[in-house]
Amino acid sequence: MDSQRYAGFRIRLVAAVIDLLIMVPAVFIPLSLIYGGDYWEGDQIIYGFWDLFLGYILPFVVTIFFWLRYLGTPGKMFTKLRVVDAETGNKLTLAQALGRYFGYILAMLPCFIGLIWIGLDEKKQGWHDKLANTVVVRG
Repeated sequence: MDSQRYAGFRIRLVAAVIDLLIMVPAVFIPLSLIYGGDYWEGDQIIYGFWDLFLGYILPFVVTIFFWLRYLGTPGKMFTKLRVVDAETGNKLTLAQALGRYFGYILAMLPCFIGLIWIGLDEKKQGWHDKLANTVVVRG
């Protein structure tokens, strides 16, 4: 894996923004139509089945699917990045994908330091990558 070019913070940020530009309308337009203005103005954590499904379950399933099938989400595919096993360069296992997904929570908790870490690390790994033993590479 040493011959790979690791993807740095900026290109990964671009990929994440692309993913958000796809995911936000796909999730929040239907939720706004289903729950109306209360969805944005209310104080409930979860408004019902569709909120749970569209806001939490679907993004989880889609993200894991894209990592396992295409080695990256649409944003990573557009920027020609791949999420791979750090040791072999092969595609992720289901356990790695799950660990990486939930590792994002840990990486974001202390003021996003686990994501900022990407810019400081030799292999450009965030805490979620280190937890799941993954790297993001170019090409």
